[in-house]
Amino acid sequence: MFYLSAKFCLMKSITTIFGLLMSAGLCAQLYVRPNSYVYANDQFIFVKQNVDLASNANLYLRNGSQLLQGVAGASTNAGAGKLSVYQEGTVDNFEYNYWCSPVGNASAVAGNENFGITMLNRPLDALTSVPATILTGGFDGIASSLSIARRWIYKFTTSNSYSQWIPVTGSNIAAGEGFTMKGTAGTDPTTVLGIQNNPGGSQRYDFRGKPNDGDIPITVGAGQWTLTGNPYPSAINLNQFLLSSPVITGIAYFWEQDKSVNSHQLTDYSGGYASYAPVNATSAGMYIPAVYTNYNSNGDVIPGPPITGNTYQRFFSPVGQGFMIAGASNGTVFMRNEYRVFRKEGAALNSQFERSASQENLQASTENLPDIPNVAGFDYTTVTLAPVPQIRFSAKVGTGIRTLALGFDPAATDGADHGMDAKSGDANPIDVFFAISNKEYMISVIDFDIDKTIPLGLRNAAPATFQITMSEMINFNGAQHVYVHDKLNDSYFEITDAVYEVAMPAGTNTDRFELTFRQNALGLPTLSTDSFAIVQDNPKQQLMIANPNHFDVKNVSVFDLTGKLVISKDKLGSSNQYQFSTDALSESVYIVKITTADNRDIAQKISVFKTNN
Repeated sequence: MFYLSAKFCLMKSITTIFGLLMSAGLCAQLYVRPNSYVYANDQFIFVKQNVDLASNANLYLRNGSQLLQGVAGASTNAGAGKLSVYQEGTVDNFEYNYWCSPVGNASAVAGNENFGITMLNRPLDALTSVPATILTGGFDGIASSLSIARRWIYKFTTSNSYSQWIPVTGSNIAAGEGFTMKGTAGTDPTTVLGIQNNPGGSQRYDFRGKPNDGDIPITVGAGQWTLTGNPYPSAINLNQFLLSSPVITGIAYFWEQDKSVNSHQLTDYSGGYASYAPVNATSAGMYIPAVYTNYNSNGDVIPGPPITGNTYQRFFSPVGQGFMIAGASNGTVFMRNEYRVFRKEGAALNSQFERSASQENLQASTENLPDIPNVAGFDYTTVTLAPVPQIRFSAKVGTGIRTLALGFDPAATDGADHGMDAKSGDANPIDVFFAISNKEYMISVIDFDIDKTIPLGLRNAAPATFQITMSEMINFNGAQHVYVHDKLNDSYFEITDAVYEVAMPAGTNTDRFELTFRQNALGLPTLSTDSFAIVQDNPKQQLMIANPNHFDVKNVSVFDLTGKLVISKDKLGSSNQYQFSTDALSESVYIVKITTADNRDIAQKISVFKTNN
């Protein structure tokens, strides 16, 4: 046995210590000879090249230890020996977790191999585990013996159809493919390294096999979803992966399920998909919890209970975490070693497997991440822990509550941006959303301008009453007010501290409502010299200003050609017309300047001269 110390690289061979080959020099391979093992305790191992675990050799990752590898290209890991790493599920026998295995079949063949549920084990002590029992019949897994119900093992590749879930009956889960698995009933009091195997609803699994490594291809289809996840025995930087390729939308979707519903009937299921947008490589991203919905026997969404999911830290994805991605076009996206980091789990560490326990309440931080060991050499001290500047909204949708997040980033456009704008992960019969190109988004990121308007969409299969309010401004002070503008009747309702309510007939509406940061002026045409009719009526010695669009006018000023102010009128409001006497003005050319309440202005010349009445 060889115990690893903190932060080191394994080197080319000049010395053998229980199969672990090391020397000074360039980082190279890790070879563990037959019938020996390496035990990593609360550390990370970095291997520049491949890992070769000979027959009956083992590599144990314990107490949060992780394996990082620096290979660029396809994996060359080999050997019939096995890596062992733990991960805990968060559900009982009635609900699903989404997984992605860090290991595959162990053989002398070089490269990643398929994973199968038979590679899951029940720990007995820090070194010893026994294979799980795979139940080919029945509905319920059992904790005390770690019996897994095969009935609930599925994968999902490039589709939007519920019928395209593929049952897994053997070792046919390729590296990088995600899969679903329900938890187990009861408890398992066996305690390993101070943690109980299953105190109830939290099953520990020992993944044993050849460690996945290198470039792992994931096929995606335009407008279709694929279940994937973190395929390595280390954490990954999820932001880097999501922003790596334009063939995906850059958004990850995480399944959450109501754990109080104890039924295997599809019609009793209650759950939904949360959305994570990375926004950029150096931000903590934006996360929108799921709105729980129910399903009919065909897998179609129907209204669910008034439940929403929790908020989790997703910048890093821990070992075993599965999630959905969406294709922006037909193609292949790759998981790569360069995304691998040594980051333990925890809300305060920005890395969470979906947990059933109560969540930590994190305060907004102005700090950056610390230096974090990683393969790419990325400087994590450049990543801010401050939330993306944003405004959050809460909307009542049926009996549930939908959260919307409007983020602000200088690199964003008003359209759909890669890794920033997140489409809805659900197909609720009733919903509120940001309408971007008439499509439904739960997260919208724009470059802030106080004069911008944000289209707000409503969808309801039957007549319904909607309610929406601003719930909070986070790390943002660019605007003090938020309004819902109903363009049908040109009304504005401030939702900064109040709830807007509207009854709607059945249908989808994407062009009636918008969010604004100013009242009145935003719903009107763009301000230009054509916005006002400025006329000097010389026979009557009056300046006439028509305001057909009812701009809120703060000031009208008249200047002579030397720049001297000769007329000034304040707080004129949004009247249709204004009149000012010019009888005291000399014959000359003057400049009329109109300033609106939102500090926009226009100017126009007039000629004043005397006439005989």
